[in-house]
Amino acid sequence: MIKLIALDMDGTLLNEEKKITPRTHQAIQQAKQAGVKVVLASGRPLQGLVPYLEQLELTSDEDFVISYNGSLVQRVGNSEIIHKTALNGKDGSELLKVAQRLGVYIHAFSAEHGLITQQHNPWTDIESSINGIDVNEFDFAQLSADDALVKIMFVAEESVLDQAIANLPAALREQYTVCRSAPFFLEFLHRDSNKGVGVAQLAAILGLSAEQVMCAGDAENDLQMLQYAGLAVAMDNADPELKAIANYIAPSNKQDGVAVAIEEKVLNSLCVENTCN
Repeated sequence: MIKLIALDMDGTLLNEEKKITPRTHQAIQQAKQAGVKVVLASGRPLQGLVPYLEQLELTSDEDFVISYNGSLVQRVGNSEIIHKTALNGKDGSELLKVAQRLGVYIHAFSAEHGLITQQHNPWTDIESSINGIDVNEFDFAQLSADDALVKIMFVAEESVLDQAIANLPAALREQYTVCRSAPFFLEFLHRDSNKGVGVAQLAAILGLSAEQVMCAGDAENDLQMLQYAGLAVAMDNADPELKAIANYIAPSNKQDGVAVAIEEKVLNSLCVENTCN
């Protein structure tokens, strides 16, 4: 019996207009009414998730959110932190050198300075627009060693980022969790951070096993949480590697895929258990 549903946002919960459709909203409310916890698990910062948390009425002290690709897990209502990992200014300075060598832009989420970028660029503007956060141009070489950076990102047009990834030093994949969250975003997180860790930490707090957890996603940064989940749902628009490990392929995010997955794999099971009409 599924007791916790963790949902990726972009390409999964949200349609192409970045909206939650009425059918999906209804399915989530029905799952909540049946006692199932529903949690947003996103690469976005909390600020970029607040409008959707409010829309889904996931704003109490008993509601949780997983942000920054699992680097931060917290209660929504009182902001109590359940799990947190971060990089630091030294990581920012070192990754700046790599970004410059590979010909890509860099930005990061800093606890002190907000969304910072070494140089103004269109892709950081996209990040700013998606999440409603101002951008601060900031020299990464001037970051102090103890500056907390929740995540650092290489950003560029898709073909340029493809080439950068192909030439990424292998040691970086040992030093960090590295994942591509969009065609123009490559993320660097603390090596102990990913959505799978975040969901597992939350499940432990709730006293749930992996078999009681459903996770749904579409991109590389969703891989670990699908590997963790007892019910791994990949969207029809998902990357092939996610589809390869999924227990269930839902329709695309353009076709209410999350709603279909919840209806078929959670609500129908609850009805069988409770002999619904």
